[in-house]
Amino acid sequence: MSLSSSILHRLPVAGFPAVGLIVAALGLAGCSQEKAAVVQEVVRPVKVVEIGKAETTRQLDYSGSVRARTEMNLGFRIAGKVTERLVDIGQHVNEGDVLARVDPSDYELSVKSAEASLDAAERQVETVDLARKRAEQLFAKNFAPKSQLDQAALSYDQAVATRDAARSTLAQAQNQVHYTDLKASKAGIVTAISADIGQVVGAGTPVMTVAVDGEKEVLIAVPEMDIAGFRPGKDVKASFWSDDALTLDGQVREVAGSADPQSRTFAVRVSLPNDPRVLLGMTANVEATVDSKAQLVSIPLTAMAEKDGKQIVWTVDRASDTVHPRPIKVANFTADGVAVADGLKQGDVVVAAGTQFMAENLKVKLSGDTQQSASAEDDVATTSSLR
Repeated sequence: MSLSSSILHRLPVAGFPAVGLIVAALGLAGCSQEKAAVVQEVVRPVKVVEIGKAETTRQLDYSGSVRARTEMNLGFRIAGKVTERLVDIGQHVNEGDVLARVDPSDYELSVKSAEASLDAAERQVETVDLARKRAEQLFAKNFAPKSQLDQAALSYDQAVATRDAARSTLAQAQNQVHYTDLKASKAGIVTAISADIGQVVGAGTPVMTVAVDGEKEVLIAVPEMDIAGFRPGKDVKASFWSDDALTLDGQVREVAGSADPQSRTFAVRVSLPNDPRVLLGMTANVEATVDSKAQLVSIPLTAMAEKDGKQIVWTVDRASDTVHPRPIKVANFTADGVAVADGLKQGDVVVAAGTQFMAENLKVKLSGDTQQSASAEDDVATTSSLR
């Protein structure tokens, strides 16, 4: 006996209205089950890229600042108290211009003392010279022994030596007076000031920094994994944030022999051609092309996903129009996307967007062929919308 027959059998005749409701409910339940049995298969349209020929080179891109090739840290050759500072940061100076002064009082007194010592030494020379001449006359007349003449000549030579030493002491004292003026040895721009009026500085202590006019260069910091791509003489491109249209051909001039102990990067100096638009302190971007150790392919950043802690992409099987996850090995991140070292080959079709909606064997809708890059010099992957 069916369920509906059993229910009807147990109900009294007066309950026919209730019986009609139950029959209707059972009929609706049967319809819902029939509709649930008919499930539409989900087909999702996707945006994809097709992998082109692998790249044999890669672009390195580092930012740095424009600096003068020669920067002089200027300091006084004597110790003293700074009494004047005649220039400011950013000011252009010419060769021989006075930049700062220290108190010359003590050194001027040293000059006067040296002058007095020299005058006394000259008088002493005159005195012993007369004694020497008198000894020569007496010895010629046999009125004095030879030893007296020798003693007089020796005294004269000693006085002359003392006079010469006094002259050198005076010249040294006069030089120290001149050293109280700090002068620019070459024309350039003042980039830093380390001491000001009232400060006592020692001999050789840096007081100012002057960037010498002439050749400019860009200083960049390169990590050890890329330093092998930079060698003196390598051609690079330099662009500048302040002027998008300004691009210059540069050349690597110097590569540091050891890494910086703090940043663990190597300082690389790139020489620039003389261009008046390039100013000291400007931010520059240095681009260099180096050989790639691995065959790299490029994909958009939006194509990369993560599954079970691994980096993957979703590839499309053209035969079944389904997607499947594939692990990849990322080499580095570039301005154009992600450089992949392993996991993809030429001709693979990769989902470029919407990876969060992908699942194993999910059907996707493809209504045309994706476009492939024309050459290795072009972008490795070309994006195409598939509907």
